Amino acid sequence: MKFTENNRISHRQLYRQMVLTFLAPFLLCLPGEGALAGREGVVGILAALPLLAGYVILLMRMVPWYTDPVKNLGPVQGRLAGLFFLSYVFLTGAYLLDLMAELIPEMLVPGVPGIWIAFLSVCVCSFGTHRGMQRRGRMAEVSGGLLLGGIVLMMVLCLGQSRISYLQEMQETALAAGEIPGSFYTVLCAFSGLSLLPFMLKDVEKRGTAGKTLLLGITALCGILAGMLLLLPAVLGQERLASERYPVLPLMAGADLPGNVLARFDVLWAGFLLYSLLFALGSLFHYGHQITERARLGSGRWWIPAAVFLLGVTESGGTGIRDYYGFWLTRIFFPGMLLLQAYMAFRGRRKWNRKAACACAVILSGCLFLGGCGAVEPEKRMYPLALGVNTDGQGFKVTYGMPDLPRATGQGKQEEGGSLPVLSIQGADFQEIQKRYDRSQEKYLDISHIQVILLGNALVENGRWQEFLSWLKQEPFMGENVYLFSTEDPEAVLALDGEGSSMGEFLTGLLENRLPGQQKEGVTLRQVYHLWYQEGALMHLPVIKAENDSIQVFFPGENKDG
Repeated sequence: MKFTENNRISHRQLYRQMVLTFLAPFLLCLPGEGALAGREGVVGILAALPLLAGYVILLMRMVPWYTDPVKNLGPVQGRLAGLFFLSYVFLTGAYLLDLMAELIPEMLVPGVPGIWIAFLSVCVCSFGTHRGMQRRGRMAEVSGGLLLGGIVLMMVLCLGQSRISYLQEMQETALAAGEIPGSFYTVLCAFSGLSLLPFMLKDVEKRGTAGKTLLLGITALCGILAGMLLLLPAVLGQERLASERYPVLPLMAGADLPGNVLARFDVLWAGFLLYSLLFALGSLFHYGHQITERARLGSGRWWIPAAVFLLGVTESGGTGIRDYYGFWLTRIFFPGMLLLQAYMAFRGRRKWNRKAACACAVILSGCLFLGGCGAVEPEKRMYPLALGVNTDGQGFKVTYGMPDLPRATGQGKQEEGGSLPVLSIQGADFQEIQKRYDRSQEKYLDISHIQVILLGNALVENGRWQEFLSWLKQEPFMGENVYLFSTEDPEAVLALDGEGSSMGEFLTGLLENRLPGQQKEGVTLRQVYHLWYQEGALMHLPVIKAENDSIQVFFPGENKDG
């Protein structure tokens, strides 16, 4: 059944709502900072799966008891139970809001303050929470499969970037049996949101047979999460994975379509995660509204989003929601939830269905508000395709290679007031270089389209390349599938004309535009990061030599004098 009547949703809509709600928070937060990692994390997921399966069957039997907690538990106990579940809505919503306020300006809309991102997200996700359940189900019906397919496609594309040697690093490490119980408990706590399912199940068509759908949703989420725990070390390496707060973000930075069909394809993956985060926030508002009505706490249509916003943006002494959310979820809410549900199971007896449902937040409109170019129009940006870096022993020189747009598009002449083919800026460090650029150039610097990076020999020989990588690591718009080369003078190489295209396109073409047997293997930024994290060393890079207004590229092992 695709759509159902009488404000009910189908099993497929229920499944896709589960995927939309849990997928992005799990992928962003659980693999980072050692919460779940490697084989211990996979074993913890597999161990938790049977227990979660039994738990959702128990929740299906508790639907009548959630319908009217005041009647089943008494006026005081019922309202206290409602407030307890509302605490999950408040704190989890604030956590997601703070997460979006940090990540969205970095991934999609630079220059927009995080507090405005949080405000717009709350406004969009809280709109229409007093309407019917069926709209939320239809939104999930349309977009849930697209999100799931997009994430699976991203993982498939990343499989080609995995390294056997990286997996061997993980295999050489002994399985830490002492970490498995912690991973097991972390997975159970992450699925705490399932405790709110009974508020939805009364509006599911053929509720008695919805158990298979719930089990399928949990299995799909656990399977994707387990696959990601194996894919991340295979692509990034153990050392780098341990140092990343959100390791799925650098994974996305290298997940491009074959042949570089669409530059900066990771923006699409970021859009998928943003949509899932917005849907999760809207779902919390939806549940919060139902809890307040059924626990007879008034209407939470407006004050719940307001409370979530205040919790998400308020800090006290530098301590915000993400500093104490983990402790609250694992030490207070999860054990308290189990005790409360056990108490409800013994007290609740009568089944009383009430026609009450809340609406779907119009999340798609949030993409219109939060997407775009971060208040900087495309025509007001500068798009270098190549970057050169060198040092004179004191400071650094950064050179940006611009595309020759008129010639590359066949116009044949340089437009008046067009960008210079090469722009060089010197400074004591990269922060100073950025400030000098901002003081001297009228266009916003957009480095998301860079295809190649040229390191000067002086930078490589004196070891200051590590300072460059440390700075580059902080640039969220730099893709990790760009190629790196070394050369004597990056500025001189970038100043050469690559047959009407930028030097970035020219060098990329030398690597990719060949028959399979003729292609050379370039060195990508992701590979450089891995060796840097593992051994503190720089990979051997292809060398560029400029002679008589032409260039030659020599790969490691080739004779540069021939």
